[in-house]
Amino acid sequence: MNKMVLAVFIMVYLGMILGRIPGLALDRTGVALLGAIALLTCDQLTTAEALRAIDTPTIALLFGLMVVSAQFRLGGFYSYLVRRLAVLETSPEVLLALLIGTAGVLSALLANDIVCLSVTPVLVSSCARRGLDPKPFLLALACAANVGSAATLIGNPQNMLIGQVLRLSFRGYLWEAGLPAGLGLVIIWVVICGLTGGRWKKDSDLVETVETPLNSWQTTKGTIILLALIGTFLAAPWPREILALTAAGALLCSRRMQSREMLGLIDWQLLVLFLALFVVNYAMKSSGNLELVQRGLDVGGIRLENPAWLFGICVVLSNLVSNVPAVMLLLPSATHPIAGPVLALSSTLAGNLFIVGSLANIIVVDQAAMLGVKISWREHARVGVPVTILTLALAAGWLWIIDG
Repeated sequence: MNKMVLAVFIMVYLGMILGRIPGLALDRTGVALLGAIALLTCDQLTTAEALRAIDTPTIALLFGLMVVSAQFRLGGFYSYLVRRLAVLETSPEVLLALLIGTAGVLSALLANDIVCLSVTPVLVSSCARRGLDPKPFLLALACAANVGSAATLIGNPQNMLIGQVLRLSFRGYLWEAGLPAGLGLVIIWVVICGLTGGRWKKDSDLVETVETPLNSWQTTKGTIILLALIGTFLAAPWPREILALTAAGALLCSRRMQSREMLGLIDWQLLVLFLALFVVNYAMKSSGNLELVQRGLDVGGIRLENPAWLFGICVVLSNLVSNVPAVMLLLPSATHPIAGPVLALSSTLAGNLFIVGSLANIIVVDQAAMLGVKISWREHARVGVPVTILTLALAAGWLWIIDG
């Protein structure tokens, strides 16, 4: 056993659990990067080995799709869509259903964190104009962004990683995950309507937000390229990362939209987190430590190659270290034919349990707080816990059926 590598690994994943290292101003990304640097500094890995550890196709796919999402944000599409929904002459229950459906579909096709980042401020101001309590709608947005993103291999970062590493079919995965994700959106609506009990109205001060005006040409351009990209994903066996980079390149070729603005919306923190965790996990595996841990689990009767064990362990780990690190840790054990959907659905749906379970939750809560809408842990858990339990039970049942 390599004790140095094990110590760094424990430090990094303890940081993933705590979200920081006590006494230092480091977040999860900083902790992971510090671990990767420590491995190189202490000569546990060479720079060549660290570079080989990085799954370049996953990073390329993630980057390309972030550029596509940035196009829609800069084009004002998200703000425009929410404003259009908010002025519809309809009941709060119907408005909630439309919001959940819209957020779910957008999150399945575009990065769910950017959807939440763009929609939250507009949603808060729109609810204030209608005299509605924004909290049920904000909680619906966060839950729907998580559940909707589970439907495809490009809806969130962990799904992109799973699809790339396990070389899953885009169309095949959509069939395996689309139904539980779609029904999961219905569950969100039922839970929130039930808990709200018809108490939708609330007077609040109108907070004016800076909203990007709709740019019809840029939005149309982004829509055409996105639809072409999704169609190619479904129809052709070409490398998804190359297609995504091609789409990003086409969008960057603009006479009016500055590439600096586009690239400024890239989540560089997330990309660095991926890079660092690739290095840390590679060191753990190449040192033989991971094999020793696996043997210990086998002795205890925990066999991660079994889909049921993999599903359960992933749910727990996703709420301890967050879903991306959990998936990266469990991917070497994803050997069963249905392991891809198991990891993707369990890690994504588990994110609704607590606020820190997913980046989408954190973005919605933080953005709302800056606009004067405080969502407590208890308020989130009141919705998140039943949504998580019901959607996970639905996904587990569906996976058991298609595996049988």
